[in-house]
Amino acid sequence: MALVKIIWVDDEIESLQSQKLFLENKGYEVQTFTNGFDAIDYVKENHVDVVLIDESMPGITGLETLAKIKEMKQSLPVVLITKNETENLMDEAIGSQISDYLIKPVNPNQVWLSLKKIIDNKRLVAEKTTTAYQQQFRHLFMALNSNPDYNEWMDIYKKLVYWELEMQKSDSPEMQEVLQSQKGEANTEFFKFVSRNYASWINPKSGDGPVMSHSLVQFKVLPHIEKGTPLFFVLIDNLRFDQWRAIQPIFAESFRILEEDSFYSILPTATQYARNAIFAGMLPMEIEKKFPQQWKNDDEEGGKNLHEEEFFRAQLKRFGKGDLKVSYTKVLNNHAGLELMNNIHNLLNNDINVIVYNFVDMLSHARTEMEVLKELAGDEMSYRSITTSWFEHSPLHQALKKIADKNIRIVLATDHGSVRVKTPYKVIGDKQTTTNLRYKHGRNLNYEQKEVLAYREPKEIGLPSPTINSSFIFAKEDGFLCYPNNYNHYVNYYRNTFQHGGVSLEEMIVPVIKMESKG
Repeated sequence: MALVKIIWVDDEIESLQSQKLFLENKGYEVQTFTNGFDAIDYVKENHVDVVLIDESMPGITGLETLAKIKEMKQSLPVVLITKNETENLMDEAIGSQISDYLIKPVNPNQVWLSLKKIIDNKRLVAEKTTTAYQQQFRHLFMALNSNPDYNEWMDIYKKLVYWELEMQKSDSPEMQEVLQSQKGEANTEFFKFVSRNYASWINPKSGDGPVMSHSLVQFKVLPHIEKGTPLFFVLIDNLRFDQWRAIQPIFAESFRILEEDSFYSILPTATQYARNAIFAGMLPMEIEKKFPQQWKNDDEEGGKNLHEEEFFRAQLKRFGKGDLKVSYTKVLNNHAGLELMNNIHNLLNNDINVIVYNFVDMLSHARTEMEVLKELAGDEMSYRSITTSWFEHSPLHQALKKIADKNIRIVLATDHGSVRVKTPYKVIGDKQTTTNLRYKHGRNLNYEQKEVLAYREPKEIGLPSPTINSSFIFAKEDGFLCYPNNYNHYVNYYRNTFQHGGVSLEEMIVPVIKMESKG
């Protein structure tokens, strides 16, 4: 193993020779300097693992040296050593991103422990994560095989997401592979579970089923409306549970997270069905009956989500909330995002403000079309990372931060998630068959029974029949549906892209989060 290289900067370095020897006996290579200028020159030209800096030195102070080093190598860990315990110095040091802070006089063990914490932290966390997951693996395996109900499935999926995010800290490709294989197995079982139970959830006579798209507003939004406390119902399109977990710390800086819940998206897990169902509080079949002019099937011309505000106001009226002051904002591009940011204070006069934000959906579609995004979001980890980076700098985040000090509530949700597709399945259909990769409907669909979830009667699952004898099929697990003509081209083009519309944990079990301002 390569020696860990330390530089120690102190104008009284001669008096620290015993400390230097102690660290060298522990296997570190230690280079010493008596002033900040020499240390800065050295860091510029050489590889260094950790810098130890004395704060009060003649010529250039420790904090000034730290700033220059961070300009060159931002991620280089720096430990500040000082006699001075004043609060403003500590604030300044911590603001300058130091890795640790030691008060003089320091003993050798103190320095050694600090270095160990910085250098070995990643390895120790990775080892602990791997061991903890190995212990959990069996529990998850047993949970999967004990016929879980819809609530237990939500717990299983949350645990898998938790371990997937924890495994990012681990350097063990083997354990990550084990987790991915367990996730695949979970999706296989989940598909069987949904196939057995979905129609009964949709049938109101059954009386038992999870909160789904069409009951989301009734059970997860309306109960939190209170006169005098504006409620923001923020719907980020196509946000998976793991992506929520990735942006959760950013929300937690400004808001108190009261409840981290999930619900089931209806099938197809696609915007036009799931989001209209959320705002109308009805299944697509009922929307088509009640709003025949507004509902558009896949094969019809025109926008499919143009009437959400109208649907939402009608739903409020149905629940006796028609007198509420409501605003509805849809953000489809950056310009609309900036308008929201500038206008956010005016929304504080309303009882409920709906904000629909379309970025994540655009990202998943653009990722399919653009090679550069395929490179940037090649897997779940990088997809989460792009989502986090987007949210942190988004007008939505800036807008919410502007009102974080006001007495407000937020319910954040999505319409559906997405899944990275890998396995192609052949489907044959006539000209009227839809082009979606995770679900299709048409009259003469030809498919392999075991590869899809099929419903010959769309009304059985609350869907309209676009044509007589139309049936719906939904892709399972990580499958995607391709036509035989030009088959290989489409398989290669779409494999490893994020798609939605079908049956998977990632598409169906999605976040609904309740937050309030910290004030």
